[in-house]
Amino acid sequence: MKKTMNFTEKEKNPLKSIEVWEDDVLIRYPEEKVKKSEAEYRNYDTPDRDTVREFYRMNHKHQTYDFVQEKRHDFLQFNRKEMTIWGAMEFLNTLVDDSDPDIDLDQLQHLLQTAEAIRADGHPDWFVLTGFIHDMGKILCLFGEPQWAVVGDTFPVGCRFSDKIVYSEFFEANPDNQDERYNSKYGVYKPNCGLENVQMSWGHDEYLYQILKDYLPEEAQYMIRYHSFYSQHRDHAYDHLMTSHDHKMFEWVDKFNPYDLYSKSPKPPVISELKPYYEDLIAKYLPKTVKM
Repeated sequence: MKKTMNFTEKEKNPLKSIEVWEDDVLIRYPEEKVKKSEAEYRNYDTPDRDTVREFYRMNHKHQTYDFVQEKRHDFLQFNRKEMTIWGAMEFLNTLVDDSDPDIDLDQLQHLLQTAEAIRADGHPDWFVLTGFIHDMGKILCLFGEPQWAVVGDTFPVGCRFSDKIVYSEFFEANPDNQDERYNSKYGVYKPNCGLENVQMSWGHDEYLYQILKDYLPEEAQYMIRYHSFYSQHRDHAYDHLMTSHDHKMFEWVDKFNPYDLYSKSPKPPVISELKPYYEDLIAKYLPKTVKM
């Protein structure tokens, strides 16, 4: 039977906006020229640090194998909305927190910056499209989901949590950590079973992958599904679950990751000039409307 969990507003949304998590990822994984040590990251003096810790405490406590199954059953019915991709991106823009003075660009502008950086480097058009839509799954926030079930580093559930996951000490409070079915190296999986057979923690990555998986090249599917899987990107913590094909596809995830993290700039793109190009690109690969 499905368990009902009631969270306070502060427990659901410990961050003043989901952008705080993205800023924290940049602190943790800066470009090489400004790279910080793990100790420097942990000691970073910012008012947001306590809220980030609370965010990860809630994420690591509640992202269990059963929680993921419940979310998949609930959201993968795709019965909440039907809209165009551009309409979904505009809907996503309502996530902007006007009370946050550090956020000058909206979600659509940030995504256009990512896509335009990819386009400027001459990558295939499906790669450009992936950059544009890769965060569209954050629409989960507008369906009332807790921040920690929308953004955050993703990781496999159903097996031992890696100590390479940020704030891994918070997994001590996760029930799966004490469950013999889930707390061994492989848990419910077989060695090198392939990521297609592995359940990931629930969030915007998995949600959007499930919405669009029938329309995009496999490389794009990997970029969308695993772009927040930092313990694998950076530390190869789950090589024991991956196949040689997964590793080949992760070369594309690795190509995408710098654009996701480092393409933002204060200068906003001119949406009216770019919209026709991206509407044509959407029409080339994706249906007129998608169900969410």
